[in-house]
Amino acid sequence: MARQTNISLRGDVIYAVYVRNHTPEGTFQAVIPDLDRIQALGTDIIWFMPIHPIGETGKKGSLGCPYANRDYRTVNPAYGSMEDFRHLVDEIHARGMKCIIDVVYNHTSPDSTLTKEHPEFFYRKSDGSMGNHVGDWSDVVDLDYNCKALWDYQIESLVQWAKIVDGFRCDVASFVPVEFWRQARAAVERVRPGCIWLAETVHSGFGLLSRKSGLYSANDYEVFQAFDMEYDYDTREVFDRYLKGEIALSHYIDMLNFQECAYPDNYIKMRFLENHDQPRICSFVKDELALTNYTAFLFFLKGTTLLYAGQEYRNDHTPSLFEKDLIRRDPVKDLTPLLQTLYRIKKQVLSCEDYFMGQADDAHDVAILVRDDNQTKKLGVFSLKGQAAAVKVPFPDGDYVNCIDGAAVCVKDGILRCDGRPLILTGPSGGDAL
Repeated sequence: MARQTNISLRGDVIYAVYVRNHTPEGTFQAVIPDLDRIQALGTDIIWFMPIHPIGETGKKGSLGCPYANRDYRTVNPAYGSMEDFRHLVDEIHARGMKCIIDVVYNHTSPDSTLTKEHPEFFYRKSDGSMGNHVGDWSDVVDLDYNCKALWDYQIESLVQWAKIVDGFRCDVASFVPVEFWRQARAAVERVRPGCIWLAETVHSGFGLLSRKSGLYSANDYEVFQAFDMEYDYDTREVFDRYLKGEIALSHYIDMLNFQECAYPDNYIKMRFLENHDQPRICSFVKDELALTNYTAFLFFLKGTTLLYAGQEYRNDHTPSLFEKDLIRRDPVKDLTPLLQTLYRIKKQVLSCEDYFMGQADDAHDVAILVRDDNQTKKLGVFSLKGQAAAVKVPFPDGDYVNCIDGAAVCVKDGILRCDGRPLILTGPSGGDAL
């Protein structure tokens, strides 16, 4: 792990904003009136998806993809000016939240500033033309990190932004040399001590295929040398298979247990049910009680929690990256009270020092999770189909209070009878976790 990683990040919640789709205006200034609501959800860090100008050459859709970056050092004029962005960050800081921005360092748009000023920075195909290694990414050309001058330019860009923001979400970080990220982190630390580094690592299958094809793709353990947090894409493919009904819940829980023993003690995974690259969770989970369980399950997992804008309104439509596609704000579907309760539990009940172990009752699709910091043991019971069940739990017999809704809960003969609502209980530490 990066030496400076602060495990208190495990206790934080990140809220992801795509400026274009967040408001009808689609500007930095228009986000400001929504900051109080975002904070009230229970948000510590706001992550802005790319705020830079978008390429025109080969663009997807009518507006283009924000991950086809045209200039690393300026902002998208459709969003406003650099001063507008600075003002937005000041407003975030005034509310006690932090701000991280997306940096896309694997590729640029074909008409980027760098393709014109520094063509030597780019990967070349056999015919000498610029290109990319991932065919579906047809609107970008790849950078070539064999060129050391590129390292200097990119690090200078990060230092520029680190004077404004609190950290970076680094797009497909696995495809950029870990040693580059290590050097970048050291340089940024001098101007922004405690800068937050979040890596978008890649799905396990994608990383394996890339390495098989001869492409550089660092594994998650390697990426942790430079980053504080990583995506949990190493387990996502298994989670997706569970959502589709292809495997039992226990297979996914086993993967979470494997993470706990495979990574360094201070590892931090960013946990999410959805993000801009994944379908909305509500496209899979239609039952309201089941969704409540999934959401509580998310907050109970060890790691930093991500909320993707619109998730709090139970959006089931995945917004387009290439068109104006506003999030849907339906007050009838607002999950704010639940999110606020879970945020309180994350801050006051769960500990950043916890170890984690889990098991599953596959017959009833119930996740039975334990967190323990050797002072307090926390039990989470989540019925992911929203159904009542009697399940065996690793918790002492006795009467307890559900931290989520204050309801009385009884464990007798090692059996807990849940009515389908999510449960989080606390008790004394001691004994085996499971």
